[in-house]
This record gives sequence, C-alpha cells and structure tokens, in this order.
Amino acid sequence: MDLTLNESEAAFRDEVRSWLESNHPGESPEGDDAAEFEFRRAWQKTMHEAGWAGINWPEEFGGKGATLIEQAIFNEELGRQRVPLPANVLGLVMGGPVVIAHGNDEQKERYLEPILSGEEIWCQGFSEPESGSDLASLKTRAVKSNGGWKVTGQKVWTTYAHEAKWCMLLARTDQDAPKHKGITYFLLDVDQPNVDVRPLRQITGEAEFNEIFMEEAEVPDENIIGEVGGGWQVAITTLMFERAGLGAAAVIGLQRGLEDLIALIKDKRLQDDPIVRQKVAELHTGIEAMRLGALRSLTMTMKTGIPGPEGSLGKLQWAKYAQAMNEMASEIAGPEGVTAGSEASYRLLRSRANSIEGGTTEVLQNIVAERVLGLPKLR
Repeated sequence: MDLTLNESEAAFRDEVRSWLESNHPGESPEGDDAAEFEFRRAWQKTMHEAGWAGINWPEEFGGKGATLIEQAIFNEELGRQRVPLPANVLGLVMGGPVVIAHGNDEQKERYLEPILSGEEIWCQGFSEPESGSDLASLKTRAVKSNGGWKVTGQKVWTTYAHEAKWCMLLARTDQDAPKHKGITYFLLDVDQPNVDVRPLRQITGEAEFNEIFMEEAEVPDENIIGEVGGGWQVAITTLMFERAGLGAAAVIGLQRGLEDLIALIKDKRLQDDPIVRQKVAELHTGIEAMRLGALRSLTMTMKTGIPGPEGSLGKLQWAKYAQAMNEMASEIAGPEGVTAGSEASYRLLRSRANSIEGGTTEVLQNIVAERVLGLPKLR
C-alpha cells in the first residue's frame, strides 16, 4: 500500500495534532490508582465530547467514522504527544465494535453511548484457571432459568473488573456439544451479589488484573450477543479486535519507551558506546518495521471490515521488543535497574507478562504459521 499521506489525510493529521495540543490533559496522577483511573475517565469524556473517543466507530453510532489510515494517524499523534489512554479501553476497542458487528438494534441503543462516554466500563471474561490459550475448553456454565440464565464459574486475568459495570463473558450453554460449539456470549452485569471480584497482586506490587467468581449470577436473555450456542464466532471477533487494538497501542508504547531509553542512555553518558548504539539501532529498526507492517495489514482489514489473524504478528513483535527494551534499560540504569521501586525495575518486571497477555507467544506463533503463512498444522 502507498504510505504517503494524501491531501485529506494530511489535513486530518493536522486537525488531530491541533486538537491534542489545545486539549492535552497533562500528566496522569501517580501513586493513586483510583485517582489515575478517574483522570483517564475524565479525559475520555473530553475526547468523546469532541468526537474522538470512538474514532473508528461509524458516525451513526457516535463515532468519527475514520478510515483505517486515519485511525493509524490518530494513534501516532497520541503517541507523539504522550496523552494518556482513555479509561474504557476494552469497551472502545472490543466491546463496542463487537456490539456493532453482532448486536441487535436494542443492544446498540443501550450499550454504545455509555461506552463512548466512559460512564460504563467494560471488562473481558474469557480466560479461566484451566482455559487460557485453549479458550474453547472453558468450564464456566450457564443454565436456563426463569426467562434468563444462571451463570456459575470462575474467570481470571480480568483487566478492570474492579472498575467494570459490564463483562464480556463466555459460558458453556450446551455441555454435550463439541468444545467450540455450545458456547454463548453474554454481557454480565458485574454489579450484583452473585459476582465476586478479587484482585490479583502482581510481581510489580500492582493489582491490574482480577479473578471473577460467579455463583448463579443472573443474565437476562436480552444480554446475549449473537445466538445461543454461537458465541465462539463472536469471541473470535472480539479477539481479532483486541489484537488489532494491541497492535495500534503497542507501537505507541514502544516508541515512547525507546525515547525514554535514549534519554537514560544520554543521562548515563553512554550514547557513544558502539554496543549501546547497535542495540538502540536494532530496537529502532524493529519498531519501525512493526509500524510499517501494521499499516500493511490494514489492507486486509479494509477488504473484510474485520481484523484478521495478521494482528497476531504485531503482538509477537511487541512482546519481543518491549522485553528487550526493558532489559536493556535495566542494564543501563545500573544498580537502580534492579532496585525495588525504581522505574527501570518496575518496567522490567512488568514486561515479563508481555509474552503471555493478549495471547501467549507460543499460541500466536502457531496462528501466524497456520493462518497467515498457510503452513500445515502440527496435529
């Protein structure tokens, strides 16, 4: 594809850049997770009021109707100006697009506006203690009861569940069907007595993720997305949007991280060290190749309207470069790089999850091999 901006795309870039410069919210508050989250929620409200929150959503659903190229431009400008991410990332990137793709008119009317405004936060209830990479083996079950469903089971690694109103939930509704069948896609109201959200403390000391325990949690029929037993295809759509969203946000994060690494290198007066320069050059070229590859993959999405398996390649690259970058930063920082509480040690520890979250490296390599390169399956 031609990566040169045409006249309208250049004008769009200038519009985004001007708006962000005029409305930049400043630095996020540090040391208080709740305050930081509310800061991001307020920032999302500002973005929504100006039409920027759901930039890729169709205009009829409150979005900007931006083309894929404009979305890429927008994400690059967010990274360039280092603005915080909106609070309802999962709702904007996955929840809303899935409702638009698979929901009925009543669901679109009910859920889309609160996602855009940040009034209702969404989380994703897919992974379970024994069903992560092999998602179709999930054990959470939903039983028909009094015109609705009773859901019992456990979800894990659920980002923002402690802030969420709605959970995109996969549950098995037919115990006798093959594992990819008999799964239904529900929207679970997290704010009910039969749902228990418990934080998971990470190696960094944070609790970004949660466990969700459900004991006959209630879900009405109208909260099913798609058809009963047809949740697997809706789930695949969700994961495709997730990896496409990760790819866009990942390049921004890597570019920011590389800028910080270069500043650290200069602070330590190592900018003329040939080995350091070589490693920085490798990171820079890798990140740039990832950015261009992500733009190239837009051509397939332009044809189908839904992200394809190519998004898995961006996720693989992100994990590789993020971990290499943070390992290098820890080395450059010296003793501070392994001192508890330092920025370098935090980033090093946090980056260990990069090859697990959003799809493990091993599973994604299989997806790329089989579904992108067309290689024969191992089994």
